[in-house]
Amino acid sequence: MLQATPLTEGWILRHEGGELPAVVPGCVHTDLLAAGAVPDPFLGRNETDLAWVGRRDWTYETELPPVDGHEQTDLVFDGLDTVAEILLDGQLLGRTRNMHRSYRFDVTGMAGRLAVRFVSAYAEAEAVRGKLGERPAAYAEPYQYLRKMACSFGWDWGPTLVTAGIWRPVRIERWSTARIARVRPLVTVGEQGLGVVELAVEVERARVEAPLRVEASVGGVRAIASLDGTEGVVRLEVPDVGLWWPRGYGEQPLYDVELTLLHEGRPLDVWRRRVGFRTVELDRSADAHGTGFTLVVNGERLFARGVNWIPDDVFPSRITRERYRERLGQAADAGVDLVRIWGGGIYESEDFYDACDELGLLVWQDFPFACAAYPEEQPLRGEVEAEARENVVRLMPHPSLVLWNGNNENLWGFRDWGWEGRLAGDSWGEGYYLGVLPRVVAELDPTRPYTAGSPWSGSWEHHPNDPAHGTHHSWEVWNREDYAEYRGEVPRFVAEFGWQAPPAYATLARALPGEVLAADSPGVLHHQKADDGNGKLRRGLERHFAFPEGDFDRWHYLMQVNQARAVAAGIEHWRSHWPVCAGTVVWQLNDCWPVTSWAAIDGDGREKPLYHELRRLYADRLLTVRMRGRKLVLAAVNQAGEPWAGVLRLRRMSVDGKVIDETELNFRAARRRVTDVTVPPELVPVGPKEFLVADAGGDGGVDRGAAVGADTGWGSAAGTDRQGNAGTGRGSDKKAGAGAGQDAGTRPGVLRALYFSSPDREIPYPRPEFDVAVVPGAVTVTARTLVRDLLLQADRLDPAARADRGLVTLLPGERVTIGVSGWKTPDPDAARSALYCLEPSR
Repeated sequence: MLQATPLTEGWILRHEGGELPAVVPGCVHTDLLAAGAVPDPFLGRNETDLAWVGRRDWTYETELPPVDGHEQTDLVFDGLDTVAEILLDGQLLGRTRNMHRSYRFDVTGMAGRLAVRFVSAYAEAEAVRGKLGERPAAYAEPYQYLRKMACSFGWDWGPTLVTAGIWRPVRIERWSTARIARVRPLVTVGEQGLGVVELAVEVERARVEAPLRVEASVGGVRAIASLDGTEGVVRLEVPDVGLWWPRGYGEQPLYDVELTLLHEGRPLDVWRRRVGFRTVELDRSADAHGTGFTLVVNGERLFARGVNWIPDDVFPSRITRERYRERLGQAADAGVDLVRIWGGGIYESEDFYDACDELGLLVWQDFPFACAAYPEEQPLRGEVEAEARENVVRLMPHPSLVLWNGNNENLWGFRDWGWEGRLAGDSWGEGYYLGVLPRVVAELDPTRPYTAGSPWSGSWEHHPNDPAHGTHHSWEVWNREDYAEYRGEVPRFVAEFGWQAPPAYATLARALPGEVLAADSPGVLHHQKADDGNGKLRRGLERHFAFPEGDFDRWHYLMQVNQARAVAAGIEHWRSHWPVCAGTVVWQLNDCWPVTSWAAIDGDGREKPLYHELRRLYADRLLTVRMRGRKLVLAAVNQAGEPWAGVLRLRRMSVDGKVIDETELNFRAARRRVTDVTVPPELVPVGPKEFLVADAGGDGGVDRGAAVGADTGWGSAAGTDRQGNAGTGRGSDKKAGAGAGQDAGTRPGVLRALYFSSPDREIPYPRPEFDVAVVPGAVTVTARTLVRDLLLQADRLDPAARADRGLVTLLPGERVTIGVSGWKTPDPDAARSALYCLEPSR
């Protein structure tokens, strides 16, 4: 039987005659940090002090003990980052130049000093560039000249920390007669619930003539097949299988598959995986609106509620199974049902896809190409195909994986970013995206769709980023335009869009020790990697609010509000246009270090207000106010599997809290459909002193989006620019439960939308007044006036504290109870100081 022994002990990191203890898996940076040889690059501006690390060569060494008792011994590396030569007692075993592949070396009968010598990634990239010629890219770093995680070289949200090391496990494998080299599982669903698992097996032999067979089992079904030479196929048919569904659509049953390689009845090797039975299609049919892009799982057409995923740490070897589960659990809890693994990162570990399988999160997997023209000549071309073949087969068992995507923005870049002229006929990657990769996927994994890129219109007949065809990236908004412009078009599928905000206050305070925080303080600016990022933040804010000169706390709060408003403007508009628009994928879910970025969860794992807003925006049921032509309507978006019917209560109110007019209307939205209800003319607000409140009651139980005072973000619906806290001198602190008030928006099945017809600056909001009550685990706020975009920044109470909701709006007399965990010393005054809301213009 094959025996595997992890090779984790006794490693040292050698450089220029010195040595340090090394942890494998790991990387040079983490070993230097553990030894205290370098400062933490995430703190202050230390990142720049570590630039030298990526330009040096490094060697890892350990002793490889003698092993015997088997016919063959292999040294197996699951991942080497990136350009290395492997030597045993000075004898060269092989060379590597691809972070995204595994490697196996025959060390039968060998022992001694094992050395893995890493060449600087810069040196390799610059050598390849010198051989193949310059290619354009979005960034100056040479990441497109080697097969390495591109964002290791920095990005507009990430640090430049160019890694090297044994980043995935290494082991010794000993075996006799034969071993399983590869199993390619094709999992399909036939008629009448018949699940089919077809296992294509490849073996490596030590004895050429030995008779071999494989025995497989799944779901109580067993099958046996003989191997002809080194290949064979075993097929299993499982009746009445339970279908695997995306979260929110059904359950996620998983089946254990086991395949054993046998010689004369004796087991030689075992392959085990979990699979799920489901069908997936990508409907790219042409219609009256252009060319669609709709995922269809088990025959059900989906509006994809997605987020973009970047590596959760710039040092991926630090990401544990538990961390994957926590971060992806946060995504699922926010209503997300699709995670796009972006092309500037990596093929993630099995732990990532296992978690998605269990949570019902669909995975869109980019091949690792992003924002650059990639040469197609050797030595890169062979590496690209080899890595694609390995990873397609490696990830095939996972039912969560539903789409292969050729690249991020490279087809768009060729057409729009001036590449075509600069390339002057040189290769740039088209042959990968339209040739190599679709061929590999079609050959190895015909059960899943492939798309050449994102954005991509499906062919060169249309502009690659044409919103009417295929996938679209919406970046004019943020870079040049206000988020109100999201409402100017209805793309078929929005694969990237987003708005920046700083991380949580406690995250910034930890990352910038000793710094007096300001929007333009040195550390804050260093942790802002986007081109003119703070300028874009300011211009985006000034379209809605007065800029809070010199007041960091107000700046920080308002940037969070603006981020949530911007993303809400896009998602509400696009969801209301289902099925023409079939998905939104927010840029981005997570961060890889503490930074101002588009993320909903910051680099310390803290949830921004945007995260809580996503819980509302991605709920099965969403209520939003829209303009359809010249009519104001309420769009009831029902993505649940049951109809949504009930009563709409409409109130036209003044900002001082008076009801000007009101009515009730019945509504009904069919399952997976959107229904528009026209707002009666007498309920349409007039001028800056009025707004519309719409509450939707109905059947269906408590919805994930039933947050207090849920705000559509439509029409620039907020006032200006200060927090409501103890400094107002208004309100009193009372015991829990004291004071009049109605729990707003928390009744089962009730959702709320607000609509203001005037710009923020023109709305004469009252100075907010509210009462605060505190008990262990909760803060209750009772409004005496309109309280707009109330936010409890729990991390200001304690860095470990978390609040269970983000921005809420309260009408006079309403109250909200905010759950708070991790706060050891509850105190009303502290709670009030951590509460922020909008105040009148000054």
